Amino acid sequence: MAENRASQHPEGTPCWADAQLPDVEAGKRFYGGLFGWVFEDQPQGTVLALKDGEPVASLAHKTDGRLPTVWTVSFATPDAGALCRRIRTGGGHVVSPPAPFGDLGATALVTDPEGAVFSLWQAAQSPGFGRRHEPGTFAWVQLYTRDTELANTFYGGLFHDALFGPDADPDFGRTPVREVFAAEMPPHFLVHFAVEDPGAGTREVTRLGGRVQVPPFRTSYGTAAVVTDDQGASFGLLRR
Repeated sequence: MAENRASQHPEGTPCWADAQLPDVEAGKRFYGGLFGWVFEDQPQGTVLALKDGEPVASLAHKTDGRLPTVWTVSFATPDAGALCRRIRTGGGHVVSPPAPFGDLGATALVTDPEGAVFSLWQAAQSPGFGRRHEPGTFAWVQLYTRDTELANTFYGGLFHDALFGPDADPDFGRTPVREVFAAEMPPHFLVHFAVEDPGAGTREVTRLGGRVQVPPFRTSYGTAAVVTDDQGASFGLLRR
């Protein structure tokens, strides 16, 4: 059975990851080769990625070339509208207000006070990840921010129990941009996928046409590497 399979995720839990890509077919070849994912087309126009029959991510066609090619993390919430109001109060912004995503749930696109983009997911039929913390599935998300104190205040206000509560076991960390990326890099989230060997993973990324941005390095949450796919979307490989 998949780890952490549940009817819903507590508010503030990373519960989904999706990639916006210019070429979804190329994305299927890359991620299928890297993680062993298989894919199902969805009525909403996205492509669902499956690992051992369970949903682990999705790919979508980027309809506007001016938009970034990027992985986006979604955080679970029981009430996306109420959370959007709290995001505005905390200094963040709502890019796209909550809207139904078929009969699966509702989604919204938002930013924190520094402009880092993330999504909200209010589950209906789909709670999000069917598997995680296993090779080829979501493992962690790291926020690269210019102000970790501000980030802790903002996200702690939104997701206190998930991050700092007595039973918290978060898959979400915060670190200064300068620790891995150049100081001019804007604040952003980096989705990490679990691998057994980050070094071998980086070699496979290169073989598939991607690029290694940062070779494997030690972190407080495991051994990580930062890579891009063959279309430029950045993500992390992580052994915890």
